[in-house]
Amino acid sequence: MKPILLKGGTLVDPSQRLNEVGDVLIADGAIAGVGRTIEGAKDADVIDCAGLIVSPGFIDVHCHLREPGREDVETIATGARAAAAGGFTAVCAMPNTDPVTDNQAAVGFIVRQAQRAESARVYPIGAISVGQEGNALAEFGEMVGAGAVAVSDDGKPVASAQLMRSALEYARTFKIPVIDHCEEPTLAAGGSMNEGIVSAQLGLKGIPAEAEEIMVIRDILLARLTGGHVHLAHMSTKGSVELIRWGKERGIRVTAEVCPHHLSLTEESVRGYNTNAKMNPPLRTSKDVEALREGVKDGTIDLIATDHAPHHYDEKEREFADAPNGIVGLETALAVIVTNLVETGHLTFSDLVDRMACTPARVFGLPGGSLKRGAAADITVFDPKARWKVDASRFVSKGRNTPYDGMTLVGRAACTIVAGSVVYRSGIPARGREKANRTRG
Repeated sequence: MKPILLKGGTLVDPSQRLNEVGDVLIADGAIAGVGRTIEGAKDADVIDCAGLIVSPGFIDVHCHLREPGREDVETIATGARAAAAGGFTAVCAMPNTDPVTDNQAAVGFIVRQAQRAESARVYPIGAISVGQEGNALAEFGEMVGAGAVAVSDDGKPVASAQLMRSALEYARTFKIPVIDHCEEPTLAAGGSMNEGIVSAQLGLKGIPAEAEEIMVIRDILLARLTGGHVHLAHMSTKGSVELIRWGKERGIRVTAEVCPHHLSLTEESVRGYNTNAKMNPPLRTSKDVEALREGVKDGTIDLIATDHAPHHYDEKEREFADAPNGIVGLETALAVIVTNLVETGHLTFSDLVDRMACTPARVFGLPGGSLKRGAAADITVFDPKARWKVDASRFVSKGRNTPYDGMTLVGRAACTIVAGSVVYRSGIPARGREKANRTRG
């Protein structure tokens, strides 16, 4: 593998308080040098990064790759390549597959499929409960031994407080976070969008903000009780931000994520019964969006995750209440954040890199998250000023279900490097590490 020299980009790495123009040398899968000017790398492949930002690789801790069971809508390979096209060097795959990823063999299958894909890294997340049925704990130790980095019943809330308590206690042994989909099931039952004026006007049953917030405070209190690490998935309400802030002020081990769509869209997007604006938790109000943005800015919300959830076109073409929840997000996440948070002054690019690269690596104990010499050469190079029109038909992902189709956004991945190999280069399809390197000579 030839060395790579990233030349003349703006190096942004908040883990080292780095924000300056310089070079990065990559050799043997690791970062071999970082400096204003690196000489003596004549045998290296040089990538001109002038005008681009060079950062630690983005890590998405929450996505759905659908394999096994729904390979018609996504596979580990297509999802990993879509991640690379979006600037992500690693993703964490949720366990609501068919069969559920709730045992050692299932986790091992995902690891092997990811290795075959030769693109972005894929870290499995194991289920909290056997079959995600909410009754008995899955075997955390065996799953962690096979490669799982966290546990979650995402897609379903852990309704039993006793089971959640046991999960937090058990997970402490393995030093992994327990990720919860915060939704009080009896309050949310039958709902398909945010409860409020818009749901009333559209005649759709709503889901109140309290359905999320009740479970947020329950999980925070259980984390206090157990000393375990609870990670709250896809936060969507102002009240949740306030509760997380309360927990952190008291030293409770709670971390949280928010998705680009909850930072940029409101319940108004549902008008016209747009099923590509249907997700769980639902899009909320402008006050919720503003509170979430402030939460990301001040660190109450630790990181940004996509909740990438591909569905077949026919599934989304149903009546709104019957359509499945979720949208694809790997290839639009960066641009949505740049357009709606950086361009508006809510975040700096250093903040963006922290929330999408450094903090995910730290919170989940993953390789990467730094441009420090000797670190894994997982690097994202992106154009902070690129203006482009979203065309879902050109996605690398099999999924096309996005509310951003046709929108003009700012910011786009230019080059994605994993373990020292280029897995995506703007304008060249991502085909896996080895083939990508051959293509670029």
